[in-house]
Amino acid sequence: MAPPKILLCGDVLGHLKQLFKRVASVNKSAGPFDALFCVGQFFPDSADQLDEFNDYIEGRAQIPLPTYFIGDYGVAATKVLLAATKDSGNQGFKLDGLKICNNLYWLKGSGKFKLHGLSVAYLSGLQCSDSQQFGTYSQDDVDVLRAVAEEPGIIDLFLTNKWPSGITNRAAASDVPPGASEPFGSDSTVAELVVEIKPRYHIAGTKGVYYAREPYSNVDAVHVTRFLGLASVGNKDKQKFIHAISPTPASTMSSVEISTKSPTTTLSPYTYGEKTDHATEAGKRSSDSISDSQYWRYDVNQKRQKHGAGDGNRLCFKFVSSGSCPRGENCNFQHDVDAREQSLRGVCFDFMNKGKCERGPDCKFKHSLQAEGESNSHQRRGSGNANSNRSTECWFCLSSPKVESHLIISIGEHYYCALAKGPLVEDHVLLIPIGHSPNTLSLPSECEIELGKFQDTLKQYYKKQGKDVVFFEWASKRTTHANLQAVPVPSAKSAAVQNIFNLAAEKLGFKFETTKSGNNSDGRKMLRTQFDKNLSFFYVQLPDGTILSHSIEENERFLPQFGREVIAGLLNKADRADWRNCTDSKEEEAKMVGDFKSGFEEFDPNK
Repeated sequence: MAPPKILLCGDVLGHLKQLFKRVASVNKSAGPFDALFCVGQFFPDSADQLDEFNDYIEGRAQIPLPTYFIGDYGVAATKVLLAATKDSGNQGFKLDGLKICNNLYWLKGSGKFKLHGLSVAYLSGLQCSDSQQFGTYSQDDVDVLRAVAEEPGIIDLFLTNKWPSGITNRAAASDVPPGASEPFGSDSTVAELVVEIKPRYHIAGTKGVYYAREPYSNVDAVHVTRFLGLASVGNKDKQKFIHAISPTPASTMSSVEISTKSPTTTLSPYTYGEKTDHATEAGKRSSDSISDSQYWRYDVNQKRQKHGAGDGNRLCFKFVSSGSCPRGENCNFQHDVDAREQSLRGVCFDFMNKGKCERGPDCKFKHSLQAEGESNSHQRRGSGNANSNRSTECWFCLSSPKVESHLIISIGEHYYCALAKGPLVEDHVLLIPIGHSPNTLSLPSECEIELGKFQDTLKQYYKKQGKDVVFFEWASKRTTHANLQAVPVPSAKSAAVQNIFNLAAEKLGFKFETTKSGNNSDGRKMLRTQFDKNLSFFYVQLPDGTILSHSIEENERFLPQFGREVIAGLLNKADRADWRNCTDSKEEEAKMVGDFKSGFEEFDPNK
């Protein structure tokens, strides 16, 4: 399918007639376009313009294509938007816009939705210390977007009213228009969010000037971001207020397409002036030296803080969701350890924070506080409905409609082997229990026997290619379905694996417990004695039989993709450290599975 055609517009300021006249002209010459997104103030500046504005709102004039706006402030905004919120058709959790009239939609607050395959995130309103019903965004709106940043996948478009502070840093001075570097119309919170969200396109208004910045690289992501600042409709300087793009949705692009950079790409403007520039440091690394193979991108040597300095009633989303907060003691929200524990048990953040959740039945999280061990007790009692619900929703259960069967390589009685989603290398696979289990260490002995066969045959398969294999598992209390990861490394680099894991542990402030083992079976038996089901646990089985393990303390900083991050450093593949940045098409994944199967066939214990 052809990529969607999208029009982007700056501050409309109520000039709907002039806007849609221009849209009709562009649509005729270069269309048809699928949608129009408006950033900056959408409503009029003065009551003199209301007649023209109301002609469209009240249906006397037609809006030519679906139009979405986030600038919910200006004359008559309260009246129009209040009526929209009371409309029965706009009730519920509508992230894709509240309908104002035919073809006009208000993106309220903040959120993310899909449009013609594009992933669109937005922050409506402006920053303001006063609490207002319309025209401003709240901390809740910001936290929603921080949650969006944690989700898998790449955001195609990010819409904000104000520009991000610092966007002109590292840009070519000759391209920066007058006034673009001034603080007016900029927002530091928007800058913080765009660093976390890493959209492919960031569109903003309010400054009154047009600026298409050179694309810039994102820290810890392979794709670039393009910023577009748009002028206002009818501006006296005749600066560009409308812009057309036709982006292919990231979800359909190959990893090569996603990571392609133009020659004009700059470093991120948001790391400007920092003492450590990750991109610069990465560029200095050579691929050959042993010290370079020990590169690991985190530099954290202390435990998580248990509490922030804030004494407000609201919870800090960043702390609750990840266990740490970059604002530290300067955060104005609570760093509540108990709320963190409830979050790990699947309780909805909005429910804990506000006592309610606007998503209602559409929310995938629990709307009741969970006692410790409650979910496990349900499982022990053998609740048929509970097991059925888990297997239906779980991505890894073979009985689930969500399982991606084209990734499966081999199926046994208790385990199956599948290509990793967004693999670090092409033959990176997972060993996954067929039954729903949160870890591999608490399964019965007959499961261990089959797992051992899988591990032994994978070793033989990789050895034929001149590689050794590293196995690792994060047995987290947050994990719903276990997976033991198997990543091959060139035999020449096997000796460096233990050093780089120890270095990474030191950076995070802990030390591994080291166990020597002659074979998989003995090593796994020792791991089972070390494993405490009441704590999270990480271990790695090295090519020489050494096992590194670590029981994770309550409130300790530990990273979900720790094992993958470390091996990415060893293999000089920092751009693939996060699986969410490694987008392969279904066809590419199927080819990798086919190639693996053909080579693995002679070793497959289930052939």
